[in-house]
Amino acid sequence: MNKPTALIADDEPLLRERLAGLLQRLWPQLQVVAQARQGLEAVAMAQAHAPQVLFLDVHMPGLDGVQVAQQVLAHAQQTARPRPLVVFATAFDRYAVQAFEQGAVDYVLKPYDEARLADTVARLRERLSAPPGAGLQPALLQHLATLLQQPHVAGPKLKWIKASVGNSVRLIPVEEVVYLRSDEKYTLVVWAGGEALIRKGLKELAEELDGEVFVQVHRSVIVNLHHVAQVLRGANETADIQLRGRSELLPVSRSYLHLFKQM
Repeated sequence: MNKPTALIADDEPLLRERLAGLLQRLWPQLQVVAQARQGLEAVAMAQAHAPQVLFLDVHMPGLDGVQVAQQVLAHAQQTARPRPLVVFATAFDRYAVQAFEQGAVDYVLKPYDEARLADTVARLRERLSAPPGAGLQPALLQHLATLLQQPHVAGPKLKWIKASVGNSVRLIPVEEVVYLRSDEKYTLVVWAGGEALIRKGLKELAEELDGEVFVQVHRSVIVNLHHVAQVLRGANETADIQLRGRSELLPVSRSYLHLFKQM
């Protein structure tokens, strides 16, 4: 019996390696036949290798994940090839999660969680044993693309962040926050008057903050746009944010560089 095959497309090398490593452990029979760094490359590799599963990052240079899936499925239909199963990857993107819940084969949040990915693998293996044509339909892809472009309707926004500063508890007005930076357990809140660590994840904070003011620019960084002085472009489609009146630079990963195209 032939081994199932897959393509991984993500412009973050470490995340590609993390996903490939997890898949090797969770699904030893799966053969990753190609890894792409951006959308156009993903389309070319998918057409060349005809993998059965596509793991596609939502935000990539060139073409985004939804556009890649649309082109690959269209090519499969034109060439009478089996339609691949599509799994989208998203870095805390509320809109993407909403869209994928409409019927995509699956979605996974970045950075990848092994237990969650195990559920995805089980779902994929079940779908691969189903009759042909069980993958994501082109009409649904268009629906997902439309949803991703729509504004997100959310509940009340966060007004204060509570943090321990020394022996006291400080209520930090959200409008004073310059940026937030997280590691695995804590989030550093930086404002004009100081900084403090809180036990609240970046994902949860992103859902509570005003998305028109606070934007995620890296998997570990959210910045207040009112404090951005300029964006300094670097090599390999990356950049750094220079803040008003501050010396530190904040990294912008390629996944989020599109937010600053007009700056």
